[in-house]
Amino acid sequence: MWSPRPKKVWSRPLADFVGKAIDPVLAKQGFGETDIIMHWREIVGERLAAASEPVRLQWPPRGRDKSPDKAPQPATLIVRVESGFGLELQHLAPLVIERINARLGWRCLGKLSFRQGPIGLAAKRPQRPGPADPVAVRKAAAETAGVEDEALRAALTRLGSRVFTKSRAKT
Repeated sequence: MWSPRPKKVWSRPLADFVGKAIDPVLAKQGFGETDIIMHWREIVGERLAAASEPVRLQWPPRGRDKSPDKAPQPATLIVRVESGFGLELQHLAPLVIERINARLGWRCLGKLSFRQGPIGLAAKRPQRPGPADPVAVRKAAAETAGVEDEALRAALTRLGSRVFTKSRAKT
């Protein structure tokens, strides 16, 4: 009896392609797989993940003695840490190493090394607004003219000029 050929599924989830695209980049940083990078927040917890990020996995140089019986030397994970959190992460390093090794299933990591600096989103500082529009400043000053406290009036005028500048830019 004749049967048609089974249809070949041509669509695949995007997740199937992301790993193939990211793996060469991570391999240059010493990561054999994406697990540490992708699950950093789960490994170290929400609070530490907000102030740190894994940068590179540095493996010790191999010696000439490449005996198959010899266990591989553990790697060093280089972590970028926001200032002020380095000491806390240093105290928690044994726990972080244990969690990473448990996640990977073998004693891959031996120690953490810290580099202080801005991480991920913290490196992108919001731009400061330019000078306020003179028309908006005059309009805000007119609105706050009835305020007796001089410092409060100046603060409200600054705030109002920003509000009027933004509302004027939208129209």
